[in-house]
Amino acid sequence: MAIFAIGDLHLSLGAAKPMDIFPGWEGYVPRLEKNWRALIGPGDTVVLAGDISWAMKLEDTKADFTFLQSLPGQKLLMKGNHDYWWTTANKMNVYLAANGFDTLHILHNNAYSVEGVSLCGTRSWLFDPGEAHDEKVMHREIGRLKASLDAAQEGEKLVFLHYPPLYPGTGAPEVIATLREYGVKRCFYGHLHGQSLRYAVQGDIDGIRYKLISADGLDFCPYLVSRKSE
Repeated sequence: MAIFAIGDLHLSLGAAKPMDIFPGWEGYVPRLEKNWRALIGPGDTVVLAGDISWAMKLEDTKADFTFLQSLPGQKLLMKGNHDYWWTTANKMNVYLAANGFDTLHILHNNAYSVEGVSLCGTRSWLFDPGEAHDEKVMHREIGRLKASLDAAQEGEKLVFLHYPPLYPGTGAPEVIATLREYGVKRCFYGHLHGQSLRYAVQGDIDGIRYKLISADGLDFCPYLVSRKSE
């Protein structure tokens, strides 16, 4: 019984936007499936930290979600900046139920208790160096993060974000302050790819341990977050 995480799958099984054209992404879907099946069992949980599908509309996710449904474990889906198909939680839950995607669940303004810990998260927000700080977007994301943390019911609060809360030359101090307010000790994030991977802020910083979980940063191998002894 374990918890895994991986972000930025960028699936395009039902859309004409293959990621295989990018260096390091060649044949990544079979590689991902092989690693997933080698590590993850039916009783495990996997957090998918945003940028899950290139589909533009919810109904266009069917091929990608069918692939995810076929993989072992329960999957918690989060929003990324490229998840254009994302809509209201109610509409997504109705869609998942109608299509028999019973291992896919939405992590948005809520939390899940799994193996004695609480899984919390939101897309978050990170502005690039030189860009204006969008206070409205940040305020909204902080509200969603707090709603998720307030919904936590037991054990350690693990936070999953799409955007990195720290990056050289920029950052999201409001997010970090919220993590500290709620006593969060571990934070996982994605979004970074290619050359950006080398600049990812990871490890213990002022009492919080950060870990990059974007798919290519993990070589398309889900990261073990926690395992409960039998």
